[in-house]
Amino acid sequence: MFGPHLTLDLYECDEEKLSDINFIYRILDELPDLMEMRKISSPQVVLHKGNPNSFDKGGISGFVLIAESHVSIHTFIGYGFASIDVFSCKPFNKEKIKNYLIENFGAKKVEENFIERGKEFPKDVKKAREIFPKERKQILKFLK
Repeated sequence: MFGPHLTLDLYECDEEKLSDINFIYRILDELPDLMEMRKISSPQVVLHKGNPNSFDKGGISGFVLIAESHVSIHTFIGYGFASIDVFSCKPFNKEKIKNYLIENFGAKKVEENFIERGKEFPKDVKKAREIFPKERKQILKFLK
């Protein structure tokens, strides 16, 4: 398996937190350490102001790159909603991460999805060495 991918849709969140760019930055800055992963970039966070003539109050989108993959957050202020992706090529404690995010966002309802991505991805170097030459021969044969 390549790695775990946790997605959380958080409902009825604290609107002040959903609209606070410093809060989102802090969450993205803390998560890699909490996951025992290594940041390879500072969090990137952008505020979208929305449309003042509608229910769309905008939101914040942000991500942080980690050596093991990424974490992204998208908030929708007028809906009290946050959509979060935590993807890694290394296992992490999903319950710890989920509870941290639910508590920090003040979510009252949560939709969780967890998938194991790249189930056929060879993590074992010896196995990869066996597979790669065979696949390369097949590709070269196909290209001829």
